[in-house]
Amino acid sequence: MSAAAQPRRRFTRAIAVACTGAALALTFAGAGTASAATTAAPELTLAGYPNNLDGWIRQSLAIMAEKNIPGTYRGIYRNIIRESSGNPNAINLWDSNAAKGTPSKGLLQVIDPTFAAYHVAGTAYDPYDPVANITAACNYAAARYGSIDNVFGAY
Repeated sequence: MSAAAQPRRRFTRAIAVACTGAALALTFAGAGTASAATTAAPELTLAGYPNNLDGWIRQSLAIMAEKNIPGTYRGIYRNIIRESSGNPNAINLWDSNAAKGTPSKGLLQVIDPTFAAYHVAGTAYDPYDPVANITAACNYAAARYGSIDNVFGAY
């Protein structure tokens, strides 16, 4: 179908603007392509990092630098994606650890005894806390493999 023969699509957008307690709603109509909508700034952690995977990794790297724990953004990211797909609430209820009553938890799938042994002071004592999970897992990987960067499979 030629471009001239294609039906025109109508895009509408509603934008609410708060003005001294009142809301003003504007609707824009246009044809063709829609422009990208602006997104709100991400929520920040108490340490000032974005409260998302990128921010959790960067905050963990800052803590790791202070504690001389080796690792890179790339190594951490690669392992997180493999282990949990970036879900800080991931839990493995089917593997051998789970069968023994200690399921792997969080971004880097750490079991509770490993989390307790390699927890890094200054982070939350919660294996589901993204920064605590990353930092403890990297501390463990450093002790066992030299760095999280050297981990390319389940560990």
